[in-house]
Amino acid sequence: MATIKDVALRAGVSVTTVSHVVNDTRHVSAKGRERVELAIRELGYVPNAMARSLKSNTTSTLGMLIPNSSNPYFAEIVRIVEDRCFGAGYTLVLCNTDDEPHRQSVYLQVLAERRIDGLIVVSTGDDDSLVTQLRGLCMPTVLVDREIADPVCDLVETAHMQGGLLAVRHLLSLGHKRIACIGGPVGVMPSEQRIEGWRMALAEAGATPDIANADSLLWRGGFTSQGGYEAMHAILRTEQAPSAVFVCNDLMAIGALRAAHESGVRVPDDLSIVGFDDIELSAYTSPALTTVAQPKERIGALAVDMLLERVGGKRRDARKVVLQPELRVRASTARHASFREPAAPATPSSSAPSSEALSTENRKSRTP
Repeated sequence: MATIKDVALRAGVSVTTVSHVVNDTRHVSAKGRERVELAIRELGYVPNAMARSLKSNTTSTLGMLIPNSSNPYFAEIVRIVEDRCFGAGYTLVLCNTDDEPHRQSVYLQVLAERRIDGLIVVSTGDDDSLVTQLRGLCMPTVLVDREIADPVCDLVETAHMQGGLLAVRHLLSLGHKRIACIGGPVGVMPSEQRIEGWRMALAEAGATPDIANADSLLWRGGFTSQGGYEAMHAILRTEQAPSAVFVCNDLMAIGALRAAHESGVRVPDDLSIVGFDDIELSAYTSPALTTVAQPKERIGALAVDMLLERVGGKRRDARKVVLQPELRVRASTARHASFREPAAPATPSSSAPSSEALSTENRKSRTP
């Protein structure tokens, strides 16, 4: 591998001159710069990024941890973050923790050793040591999607409970009363908040026996298509199956759709299903999935912008941004078979006397 000395020898200049050209730290004549750049290309010289970062105290590199790279929701967020980083002149180092606390801890240490300028974290569901580690790193950090108890970090997330409310209120408006929920793993805050939204919407509808025993309609699985597939099969084996299911992410909802199809249950004729996230695939399922949309473009862009504010010293205090979800109604939900439209107000018959006529008749009857 070529060194800076090799470049200097080939270009016929000093090592200091090569350094000034590479780091753009001092004016070098056009002729001298041209010789150095030609030598760099001919030798395939690559500057030592670590050495440069020690001088400038910056690497123009950001790190990102995600819990599951196979989940399209996180893949879509990463694409947005990476595009935003590239546009701002930064590169992104991505690590997939696979929702394992130990792997998350190792990757945090690796990223710290690479002297990244800032960090975006979607935390694992069960890692009490994360707060301590982040404080020990002493670098700007933005949490995405999953909140932890650290007032030092910035946070960008969706109002997950509000999203659960939107989903279940939609099903209730279609006449569904027995509404099950497929949640994610215990302890993952977005899932717990979406489940809470489901409970609140049922409570709003009134204390019927089904609602009073709502937890008997709660099932859990991993945030994967397999998890949704297995949970839906279990639901459909119960003695009194629900007429609708709120599924706490789209990937599980896709698995639930397949389980319903295998069981001969027609969606939405026999069973309505609502997901959460609005991943790109949700519009292409059969039937197309009704879902709660997270504003992914804004989440990714805000995460990078907030991080660069801290990296550039423009802000010191932590900032928390909670974005509102939206319901995307597609073909996987329909009215319950027993649903009836509210009766329209009765209109007076043409043969019946008007109130004015009745009033006149009354006056006549009282006339002596």
